[in-house]
Amino acid sequence: KLDTKVEKYLQPFQLSPETLQEVSARLRKDLLRGLGKHSHHKAPVKMLPTFVRATPDGTEKGDFLALDLGGTNFRVLHVRVEEEAQKVLKMDSQICAIPQEMMLGTGEQLFDHIATCLGDFLESHNLKCQTLPLGFTFSFPCEQLEIDKSILIRWTKGFNCSGVEGKDVVQLLKEAIQRTGDYHIGSVAMVNDTVGTMMSCGYKDQSCEIGMIIGTGTNACYMEEIKNVKRIEGEDGRMCINTEWGGFGDDGSLDDILTEFDVEVDKTSINPGVHIFEKMISGMYLGEIVRLVLVKMTKDKLLFKGQISEALGTSGRFETKFISEIEDGLENAKKILTELGLDWGLVDASVVCLVCDTISSRSAYLCAAALATLVNRIRNNRKLDHLKTTVGVDGTVYRKHPTSKLQKAVRLLAPQCDITFLVSEDGSGKGAAMVTAVAQSSACLTASRGKTRIKAAFVSTNPHR
Repeated sequence: KLDTKVEKYLQPFQLSPETLQEVSARLRKDLLRGLGKHSHHKAPVKMLPTFVRATPDGTEKGDFLALDLGGTNFRVLHVRVEEEAQKVLKMDSQICAIPQEMMLGTGEQLFDHIATCLGDFLESHNLKCQTLPLGFTFSFPCEQLEIDKSILIRWTKGFNCSGVEGKDVVQLLKEAIQRTGDYHIGSVAMVNDTVGTMMSCGYKDQSCEIGMIIGTGTNACYMEEIKNVKRIEGEDGRMCINTEWGGFGDDGSLDDILTEFDVEVDKTSINPGVHIFEKMISGMYLGEIVRLVLVKMTKDKLLFKGQISEALGTSGRFETKFISEIEDGLENAKKILTELGLDWGLVDASVVCLVCDTISSRSAYLCAAALATLVNRIRNNRKLDHLKTTVGVDGTVYRKHPTSKLQKAVRLLAPQCDITFLVSEDGSGKGAAMVTAVAQSSACLTASRGKTRIKAAFVSTNPHR
């Protein structure tokens, strides 16, 4: 009898293979809308061109700098790419804090601080005499116009520096470095962290053409045929597209599979109606979905003798990391329930395990449906009967939760694709350096073919022409 009652709560989270195929088909339509010249403005899945035109071929080499700004700290790294050993080595790195008042000050102050810290790093590692290329991971919403030109759309994550929104952040960085007056950098490549994930895996495995992050948020990128990217002129070659698939469902296309708990999580989030798909999958929200299900079950006297503890009744107190800990075994569940001040019995602990498994599985299956859309698209683009490809993956949810369900579901939804998963090492650091290395070798190749070709290439990639 209890099983039947518990099933009533969990059934809406259990998606059939047919439903997952339908989700995959809806995302396929949204990818096309995002790639369209006239439809991309209103598309929930933005499909942003990254101007990364190739994956590593294993011949890249040299020393690079990487700058990773995505929160209250930023990192500076010195990365060496060794062709003979086929390795991307982190030589040195340094973490620099950004004071709270600087996050709300002027853009000039912020970039001067970054330039000073970068200079100090170069000084302390005897690199100031070299002019090294730099990969810049800037994890804020930007419109990228070229590999080295990226306009900040809006600040997020507690930043609100004046004079930066609507400006090219590469230019602001270069101007700040010029103001220091005591060192120079080479070419700059702007890098999205998902693209960095793909590229950091791509040196090790040259069939890696997809990057995927399932962590606090979720996103993916993949190599698309340029002729299908309607905003960019040009027919030949490929370009990495940053899908921004977290926005899938923002137009209501997933409403029929949302549960009452998803609706509640969205309503109480800081951005209601935005990033619906991300809220069903990623680490920022999974713990809260589990908490809301447990609260409802307790109110209905199915759990904990009907008594909700203060912790369970508080938003955000059931952390996503509890899910993976509970998936590791019943003993962990008992420990966590005690910490949450709950009066539990063995049946309660077993039900909590089942709830965690169900919600974590749904996340894996939805992710698999989205990933299947991408691999099937690459296969169809290339008119192949069978595609063998690698996905570079990162993010705490992927690393800490069982991944067998995701992998099995992708195989079911993309039967003509043979997919290998490779966990990325430091996409925003090593991956950023790799993007710079590939961009540089492409530029050298173009230059060697004559200046007229550079002009033609530049014209054909300017989306605002």
